[in-house]
Amino acid sequence: MTASDESEAAEKAKMRRVLAIFGPAVFSGAFATRVTDPTVAEIAGEFSITAAEAALLGTAYTLPFALVQPILGPVADSIGKRRIVMICVALLGIMLLAAAVSASFGWLMAFRAASGMAAGGMMPLTLAIMGDAVSLKYRQVALSRILIFGISGQIAGGVVAGPIAALAGWRGVLVVCAIAAFFGLFALILAARGAAREAMTRYDPVVALQRYRGIIANPAALPLFAAVAVEGGLVFGTFPFIAPLLIERSIGSTMEAGFAIGAFGLGGLVFAALVAPLLRRFGQGGVIRIGGATAALALTGFALAPSLVIATLAGLALGLGFYMIHNAIQTRATELAPQARASAMSLHAFAFFGGQSLGPIVYGLGDMVFGLPITLGLAAGAIVILALLLARR
Repeated sequence: MTASDESEAAEKAKMRRVLAIFGPAVFSGAFATRVTDPTVAEIAGEFSITAAEAALLGTAYTLPFALVQPILGPVADSIGKRRIVMICVALLGIMLLAAAVSASFGWLMAFRAASGMAAGGMMPLTLAIMGDAVSLKYRQVALSRILIFGISGQIAGGVVAGPIAALAGWRGVLVVCAIAAFFGLFALILAARGAAREAMTRYDPVVALQRYRGIIANPAALPLFAAVAVEGGLVFGTFPFIAPLLIERSIGSTMEAGFAIGAFGLGGLVFAALVAPLLRRFGQGGVIRIGGATAALALTGFALAPSLVIATLAGLALGLGFYMIHNAIQTRATELAPQARASAMSLHAFAFFGGQSLGPIVYGLGDMVFGLPITLGLAAGAIVILALLLARR
């Protein structure tokens, strides 16, 4: 083997180790993210609330996920990323079980919020861990492999939620999510038994603030964070409205909405399989532009969908387009502050999930003012503009 071959083999070995240890935890956090979306109508009926109110369970998960990031990042930089991931995945399982036995919608919202807060310690810190382990040359492909676990979780959450809800209700769905979280904890415990102890320093809020000032001072930081927030809102804000849209058009129900949302994850898996040849052929900017066009076509497909087949294909295209854009933003974010990578990725996640949490609210307002089809059309135009601006940078 040449020196280049040996270097590549070493990078791939480090990549595989990170994936084996942290992949199940990433899966569990993603699995629980959108599982309430296909069950909005059922939850609304049980607690005698509107579908719009039940749809806020998505925001109840993603907003605390975002708000906890400025705390988790510097804490993880101080006491160890692996330790924080382990604590968070354990808390995720406990909070999901508590949500499953909620006696009122208020308690369900509270435990859903606590679950989102716990889930905040999985994906962002794993991205930072992968950034530490793998050099920039191989990092975009490495991050796409982490996305496979996150995407698989989203697929499972979308596809499995409908059938499980039909058999065991939405409470059964949350119990299954808790089991996935405890499996992720088990994988981390096994890995920790043979791993070197992480270095630990005293957490200092002053140092944490200094790190954040250094990250924000990077000229690339604010444009990246703004872009990922807008992207998150435009894409994920659609999910709670898919079931009502299908029901209104008499082309599906809760279960079919789960399939359309699951197709989004399948589109992400397609991207993960194609990312290396796409980058070689079109470069990072070209992939972003193609992603913007693909996502816009998907949103237009949802707006006009006359059948379940079209809606499902739109979900697939939306996933493919989204990850073409998002993977590039993630890769750039890992280089904002190499010495405080957990803090940088936590700010990235704060912006992304903050945008996600506001997305359903904005789409809901658009639905009331313009109607959902026109709102989706406006979102299609917005994501094209976003992709073009990103590609220029």
